[in-house]
Amino acid sequence: MTGCLKGDFMKIRAEANGFLRHMVRNIVGTLVEAGRGRIPADRMQEILESHDRRRAGQTAPAKGLFLERIVY
Repeated sequence: MTGCLKGDFMKIRAEANGFLRHMVRNIVGTLVEAGRGRIPADRMQEILESHDRRRAGQTAPAKGLFLERIVY
């Protein structure tokens, strides 16, 4: 089915042993802002290690995001 999709897409794979509510959307939003030059790319590790949501970018909207699979 992937072959029939048209348009611009970004695929982000997130693996963890657990996720917080909106965690992946927060990470995606921050990566998008870094890609647009609004957040310097070299600050990404600092943002993640700070565990401070206020340092990160905007939460990505749920529209267009989907869960591909869960592995136990």
